[in-house]
Amino acid sequence: MTTISRRQFAGGAMGVAAAAALAACAPLGGGSTGGGSTRGDGLTVVVVGAGVAGLTAARDLQAAGAIVIVLEARDRSGGRTVTEVREGFPLDLGASWIHGVDGNPVSALVLDAGLGTIPTDVESAVGYDVETPDGQLDDALLARAAARLDEAVQRGDDAEVDQPLQVIVDAAASGAPADQARLVRYLAASAIENEYAGPLSELSAFWFDEAETYGGGDAMIDGGYGQVPAVLAEGLDVRLSSPVTAIALGDDGVSVTVASGTVEADAVVVTVPLGVLRRGTIAVDPPLPAEHQAAIAGLGMGSLNKVFLRFDSVFWDDDVDWIGIVPPTGVDPWVDWVTIGRAADAPVLLGFAAGDLGRWVDAQPDAAVVASALTALRTAYPDAPEPLEVLVTRWGADPYAGGSYSFAAVGSDPAMRDTLAEPVGERLVLAGEATSREHPSTVHGALLSGQRAAAAVLDALGA
Repeated sequence: MTTISRRQFAGGAMGVAAAAALAACAPLGGGSTGGGSTRGDGLTVVVVGAGVAGLTAARDLQAAGAIVIVLEARDRSGGRTVTEVREGFPLDLGASWIHGVDGNPVSALVLDAGLGTIPTDVESAVGYDVETPDGQLDDALLARAAARLDEAVQRGDDAEVDQPLQVIVDAAASGAPADQARLVRYLAASAIENEYAGPLSELSAFWFDEAETYGGGDAMIDGGYGQVPAVLAEGLDVRLSSPVTAIALGDDGVSVTVASGTVEADAVVVTVPLGVLRRGTIAVDPPLPAEHQAAIAGLGMGSLNKVFLRFDSVFWDDDVDWIGIVPPTGVDPWVDWVTIGRAADAPVLLGFAAGDLGRWVDAQPDAAVVASALTALRTAYPDAPEPLEVLVTRWGADPYAGGSYSFAAVGSDPAMRDTLAEPVGERLVLAGEATSREHPSTVHGALLSGQRAAAAVLDALGA
């Protein structure tokens, strides 16, 4: 199968996820959130959200001498970085890969924690296309389709006005032979929607691939990505099952409201996902500045969902990491599959659903999702049986996520992320992958944003 780089529209091999369950922090650990001041003699900071951004900010603040209270809505830490074990087999439900291991701060954290990594191999792939005589993906035809899509994307980037990537993809397919047009749309689903999570109709032709990258290839974390927030949470006062409903900013401090009462502090770092900010479930008084609100509304939030299928035995190509499937007309675009159980000799497959398909999964029961995924899978493996067990993620329907990660929507620009990163006075700072201009949509972007937010608080108020 022809291999094309990530930014040139290849569905590169995604690798095998193997993970251990994330250790949970004790509910309301370290004290009560009842009424009255919780401020100590030194700097007291509340961090809202115990994902990677929040935990990183909390660690840096605590290391500088601040008293830090982390309030987490869920009954676990980790946010969108979580591992679940089924039948003894670990599954990463959210983040799974370190994207670019060279110089990546997640790589450094993993190394310091004594964790191992499993490099992924983009060459380890096979492709299926039911429309070809032998049912295999035609390498030469794929290369021509990729060149056509590349050219169309470049024209979109050079245009005077931003436009949806759907327009770009339609232009690339228009006038092409039917077999090439089909592969243009396959590549768009695999390398654009499954990479950036947003639907083509909403992704910006100017900025969809705005992120900077690290070198060295991608890697999984041996034992699962859930270990990263577990390491970060060690030694912190993380109070679980404590969704924040309101934040009041005053001249001399902040009041953060949860169901059981109010936490008083000198400053607050808000690290909830963009999807939560967009829903407005946390009332901020006075409201966030207009520029921040415009950035929240202008950026997009995508759904990259996963369906894990466990079978009685392996019936697929188990000597590769990655399986690509070109969907026939009328079949949902489940284009990317990972032989997730390969490393552990487990009969488990992982399929991805992003863009409009990802949002459809958010609203469907397991039976409908599995039926849709199996229809696509059976175009490559006609004898695929019903799975013994399934696990479906629905990040867009998650009230504490509102999606998988942010994307550059039509009409947005990278400066909106800079705006979100700007402190609101001396008392409130936002963090999270959506606030990272250089590394949005990534765990390392979230980690770096947490470091930036902690530094901003310390610069304004000291420890």
